[in-house]
Amino acid sequence: MQTLFYIGIIFVLGSFMKWVSSKLGLLNVVGYLIMGFIIGPEALGIVSHQFVKDTHVITDLSLSLIAVLVGANLRYHVIKEFWKQIVLVSFFETFFTFLFIGGSFYLLFNSLGLGFAEEQRMVIALLFGGLASATAPATILAIIHELKAKGKFSSFLLSVVATDNAIALILFSFILTATTAMTEGSGYSYETFITVFWVVILSILLGVAGAIISEIIDRVFVQHPNIKTTSTLGMIFIVYSLSDYWHLEPLFSSLVMGVVMANLSNEFFLVKEEFDHHLKDIIFLLFFTLSAMHLNISFLLSMPFVIMIYVVFRILGKVTGVWLGAKLSGANKNIQNYLGIALFPQAGIAIGLALSLQNEPGYEMMALLILNIIIATTLVHELVGPLFTTYVLKRSGECGKDC
Repeated sequence: MQTLFYIGIIFVLGSFMKWVSSKLGLLNVVGYLIMGFIIGPEALGIVSHQFVKDTHVITDLSLSLIAVLVGANLRYHVIKEFWKQIVLVSFFETFFTFLFIGGSFYLLFNSLGLGFAEEQRMVIALLFGGLASATAPATILAIIHELKAKGKFSSFLLSVVATDNAIALILFSFILTATTAMTEGSGYSYETFITVFWVVILSILLGVAGAIISEIIDRVFVQHPNIKTTSTLGMIFIVYSLSDYWHLEPLFSSLVMGVVMANLSNEFFLVKEEFDHHLKDIIFLLFFTLSAMHLNISFLLSMPFVIMIYVVFRILGKVTGVWLGAKLSGANKNIQNYLGIALFPQAGIAIGLALSLQNEPGYEMMALLILNIIIATTLVHELVGPLFTTYVLKRSGECGKDC
């Protein structure tokens, strides 16, 4: 009864917060994060610590759908003309973001006052570098939809967001395996990275298999779109849970499933519309509200410098990487000069990866630090990021008549 009661509270207050956010010109995501903190254990205490600990199923359900929706943006018929540019730009912006954040946290470790021993300097630097690479797809999608932006730049932006999240998930898998070896004292080994390689390959195969099975089931219910949506949801949850059970990469398997479904089925857009119209708001409400309930404000007030370093070096990495990748791939000036700024938002995928650290043995204390910093910087990224993305889309000349 208590769990259902708290979920009811979140739904009711979330409705009011959505209305307030629209009046204040805030994104819903930001409103949900603020609301989650206010009603959570750290502020008013309306929701208990125990409820927050017991909601990992809701978090997993939300993340599986977010990852699928991210992957669904990589449709071949949309990106076939410039896919090489997308890959190169995504690779460089991911790499430079990882390099800038990882390098700054490593070099400034003693000045940041993180409260960890010198032996954990490299581990923390690598983890933050991996997390910083991800971009918030939901925020950018919402802005493009609101501005009615349509054209090559908008398609390029969405494709880069999907690709850089795929790269970020693979990168984080390698980092987690490497840092686990470091913390356990076993060091690096050829077998360690072969293991990660197979985890990535098997995660891909599971995502592909899930998409194919989902398509076969959909063809049985070809005349019943509502049933197709239900069966697709079921397959998404099955793929995510199997990937987790087999110690693969659930987020990556789900993302691959989204890519394959979007390209395999001519009617997947109907299912995606059902998600967008009926499920997306509920999923985002639950996920971001629950994520903010992990925030420890006293923990954060003691380290504003850490938050500033993360935000500044992350956007520097994005801008530098996009410029270099676009220059080398021959992308146009708009992409070279402005795309990096548009990638400022960060939310769901990064929070999900930070949350997943809590389930990793030996990472409990680091996971608390990392999750709090990621949620705090998400507030900055989601408040400021939409302004940058909106500015860039207006400069691109692809906004609708009301822009």
